[in-house]
Amino acid sequence: MAILDGLRTHLAARLDALLPHLNERQRRLLLGVEARLLGHGGIRVVARLAGVSETTVRRGVSELEAGADPMPVGRVRRGGGGRSRAEERDLGLVSALLGLVEPDERGDPCSPLRWTTKSLRNLAAELGRQGRTVSVMTVGRLLKANGFSLQGTAKTLEGDQHPDRDAQFRYLNDQVKDHQAAGQPVISVDAKKKEQVGLLPMAGREWRPSGQPVQVEDHSFFAGPRVDTVIPYGIYDMTTNTGWVNVGLDHDTAAFAVASIRAWWHARGRLDHPKATRLLITADAGGSNSYRYRLWKAELAAFASEAGLTVTVCHFPPGTSKWNKIEHRLFSHITTNWRGRPLTSHEVVLNTIAATTTRTGLRVEAVLDHGSYPTGVAVSRDQLQALPITPHAEHGQWNYSIAPTGANTAPPRADQRTTARTQALQLLTDPRLTGMSTADLNALQVRLAPAQAARSEQHRYVLRGGRRVATTGRSRSLLRDADEVLLTVLYLRQVCPQKVLCDLLGINPVTIGQAIRATRQLLDEQKITITPTVVRYFTRAEDLRTWITHAGPATHPPTLPARYPLTDPRLTGINREALHTLLEELIVPYAAAIEERRHRQRGGDRRLGTRAGVFRQKITDSDRILATILYRRRVCSLNTLAELFDVCRSTLWNAINDVLPILGDRRITIAPAQHRYATAIELLASVEQPARETDNAGNQQVVS
Repeated sequence: MAILDGLRTHLAARLDALLPHLNERQRRLLLGVEARLLGHGGIRVVARLAGVSETTVRRGVSELEAGADPMPVGRVRRGGGGRSRAEERDLGLVSALLGLVEPDERGDPCSPLRWTTKSLRNLAAELGRQGRTVSVMTVGRLLKANGFSLQGTAKTLEGDQHPDRDAQFRYLNDQVKDHQAAGQPVISVDAKKKEQVGLLPMAGREWRPSGQPVQVEDHSFFAGPRVDTVIPYGIYDMTTNTGWVNVGLDHDTAAFAVASIRAWWHARGRLDHPKATRLLITADAGGSNSYRYRLWKAELAAFASEAGLTVTVCHFPPGTSKWNKIEHRLFSHITTNWRGRPLTSHEVVLNTIAATTTRTGLRVEAVLDHGSYPTGVAVSRDQLQALPITPHAEHGQWNYSIAPTGANTAPPRADQRTTARTQALQLLTDPRLTGMSTADLNALQVRLAPAQAARSEQHRYVLRGGRRVATTGRSRSLLRDADEVLLTVLYLRQVCPQKVLCDLLGINPVTIGQAIRATRQLLDEQKITITPTVVRYFTRAEDLRTWITHAGPATHPPTLPARYPLTDPRLTGINREALHTLLEELIVPYAAAIEERRHRQRGGDRRLGTRAGVFRQKITDSDRILATILYRRRVCSLNTLAELFDVCRSTLWNAINDVLPILGDRRITIAPAQHRYATAIELLASVEQPARETDNAGNQQVVS
């Protein structure tokens, strides 16, 4: 018995030492050898000592007795065992999977995955809806076997290239070499993307003590009690390898871009280039320094006159902004310098920019710009043509020079335009234009002020997506609420088209159109009606300004239709004073009848459309009535009348059809004239001859 116990102990020790180093088949064969050596009952003894099942030991004995050939190197089991793969059981599985993940033109256009993320889970679920049960792991294995992998997008396509791209690059390079060879400064300018100031997350990482990251807000959209934004506008001097960054707090406008260049010139440019007479600016084709912006050119003209420099601008072709020197000589290093670091204050922004250095010895300065640069400022076509701009023979839209002018002929600066805008708004409050006294206009503005403030706050709440946050406190609108009421009154009074208001105030049509649209809705809500006027219809800003500031000749009363020659008594059959009285009598019922007809056509109140009824007035209500009188007088053909009123035939015909029922309702009959003119030139030539304006009761043609 003691001998048997010793054998068991020795066998157990041997198995414990060998089994951990053997694979599955080797362990099984070893256990089978030990069982055969023990003889009868050896299978049970070995199984207990090794801690395995008797079936495993018995299988090892069977393999030894069968004399099976050794397994190939690296294999434990013979091939062909286990469950078959999913693609073997379902021969159409791979093709169905590839139909989901391959390009859309090869995939199923009705598949839900056409517009969703093609993750492994979504792919497995879609195959399941097709009746092909497959696991997520199997989908991943099949995709890898067919050459698929997780990939992002690659920024390699530049789109259609401008046909003159290479020629512009060569011309720009020649301009740079020419200016640098002559010792003239060359700068590259651009605006960096807007950055939020506060404890906000920033892209990138920087070295810090382990486990001590900077604590920031979990999102960057109006987070915390105060969120401010800064706009870095950079100027890179290619000759001196220096950078200047003007950090603005308002809007990235053309005025801000030129103000940044002006600040660089006064602080660094004139010191680094004391003998400069020319300045070359290389800029992108878009953004605040776009070649399409008139304000950019007007501000540059003012700067050129102030600095006494001939400013030459060369724009990069569209879609090539990455070739601008400032992008990889200045902005890329600034972005690297503040990676992973929250911009908690303006001081941090300035210090981080100023601390930017490179191996090439780049020096950067940064300043904070507290100026206000509102959007909506416009420069008229006439003002642009008056600027001393000379397009180059090579791609003149991208390359142009601006000559300096004297102080007396220098284009107005931003502050001067603001003063002129204030004076123009004061002129437009003339009671002859508004149709109401100064007290009545002020009362209307006060009445609408609460509704304007509520609508403005609601609009800003939608834009913000939440509550108000602290701001710089500056007014960012070119027009006050009272100014919007004034412009709406003038528009509804049909004093002039929007183009005249734009030229007079230096504001673009979008800003004026939005103001009129919003104020007109408030007038409709409060049932306030503005009656059109028969005052002179001004088609040019200069005529309107002259008419307000000067009384004008006695032959031109202050209340006349736009087309003064067409009010001649020989055409209308009535003197001008009586014609004016008639127009004032008809214009109110005509406006009411038109609004009633449009109300029936709409099926309700005026709805908010793309422009909410704010459009360029082709012809005023008083001109419609005058045209109808001339048409019924048969002084000329409809085509001639359309030429005289500068509208198309259909527009004039619709106007006449609108006025005729008004004349019929008031029983006003118009007798034909004694002479009919064949052309517009003949008609105008006849009225230019002097004529006395008398009643001529015998020749009165308009009878009520």
